[in-house]
Amino acid sequence: MRTFLATSAIALGLTGCATQTPASADKPVAPAAAATPAAKTPQCWNGDAGKFEEVGSKASISGVTVVCEKTSDGKNAQWMGVGKK
Repeated sequence: MRTFLATSAIALGLTGCATQTPASADKPVAPAAAATPAAKTPQCWNGDAGKFEEVGSKASISGVTVVCEKTSDGKNAQWMGVGKK
């Protein structure tokens, strides 16, 4: 009797898998996401304002005027002091 139940359970399991319908070929396929995301421009974090600032933005930190400038590799940016003129 145990063999019969085990065999029946296996047969039902295989039948359930075998009767699933394959994905329809005529369904529209969703377009792929953009191939490459837009390159992010370097920015500097302004903790006083709580936001990122664009390259070229000026700010005052502890009374010192600073400007957001790109780093030498061009991938990042950092606050740099503005020289007196």
